[in-house]
Amino acid sequence: MRDAVIVEAVRTPVGKAKRGAYPEVHPVELHAHALRSLVARVPGLDPVEIDDVIGGAVGQVGEQSTNTTRLAALAAGFPESVPGVTVDRQCGSSQQALSFAAQGLVAGAYDIVVASGVESMSRVPIGSAAVVDGARADVAGPAVTARYPGGLIPQGVSAELIARKWGLSRTRLDEYAATSHRRAAEAWRQGRFDRQVAPLPGVDLAMDETIRPGTTVERLAELPPAFAAEHWTARFGEIDWKVTAGNSSPLNDGSAALLLTTSETARRRGWRPRARIHTATVVGDDPIFMLTGIIPATARVLARAGVTLDDIDAFEVNEAFSSVVLAWLAETGADPAKVNIDGGAIAIGHPLGASGARLATTLLHVLERTGGRYGLQTMCEAGGTANATIIERLDA
Repeated sequence: MRDAVIVEAVRTPVGKAKRGAYPEVHPVELHAHALRSLVARVPGLDPVEIDDVIGGAVGQVGEQSTNTTRLAALAAGFPESVPGVTVDRQCGSSQQALSFAAQGLVAGAYDIVVASGVESMSRVPIGSAAVVDGARADVAGPAVTARYPGGLIPQGVSAELIARKWGLSRTRLDEYAATSHRRAAEAWRQGRFDRQVAPLPGVDLAMDETIRPGTTVERLAELPPAFAAEHWTARFGEIDWKVTAGNSSPLNDGSAALLLTTSETARRRGWRPRARIHTATVVGDDPIFMLTGIIPATARVLARAGVTLDDIDAFEVNEAFSSVVLAWLAETGADPAKVNIDGGAIAIGHPLGASGARLATTLLHVLERTGGRYGLQTMCEAGGTANATIIERLDA
């Protein structure tokens, strides 16, 4: 029976959008660097053997448009015979790319495949794809607007509704954010990210740029709410506005890539399979709350895998906002000590289309360092969808 195993995984250091290290780096070049670095780490791999490059990107406009993954493969120096395709499942784009890669391997469509992702929020600002001639386009259309009177809403407002529903205080949100920074800073201090990160040549950035080691709850408490507006209160009722830039993920640039194959191919080539894609799923959920899909996605992937929450040794739950992860913890009962062990997106960053591949890369390395068997990653996504994936570490 065919399977899908991870042979290698790599990511760039995550940069701060606009005022950080990568504003002059074209997103195709940023993506290409992860692809080159990936191939360079796999002994004896000739890029001509890659059956496909499946890459995620959210802002598919301007410099990230026109099938940016195919362009990145060409920029990486891959032979013209290597195809590429770009996936958009919003923030879960490269996690979906990983699922598609695994499905292709199991189905026999691929023997060697890359799952990757990129986002340059410096050069393609968030929301750019919905802007036409300087004005925001109606991306939903009349039927969706009629189904959800008042229309869909920004993710930050969804994060506020989640905080209200689950009774999460401002202090609790800020405590979670401070913990993310502390864990990420400690992970870098101990060299836990060294093996997974490939800095860009000629760019002065060796570690993730938005980690703030000195972050405290007291300093976070000084930040104003980011999404407060009277028209949202008029629509949803009284909201104790508490979501800030400090307990939300920042704007980032970055890329990541994983090489997948089958166990049989890996044995034949002398490559060590490091983990297998055990189970992957995706769900739809309420597009107003939008970010809560990770709760049913987690339940579904566990049921399909035939394992329990207690079987999972490490979780990567994307930190779009503190409230999202805290609501997930409240509903699942997961052990917080196992969640985002090396920090999460609030500290490390959230380069949208790259984040799923970044989480998978981090999760793989956490399992290898701790000796855990199963890891679960899940990603909330605009529009009310969510991916969940379980990987199983394989013994050397």
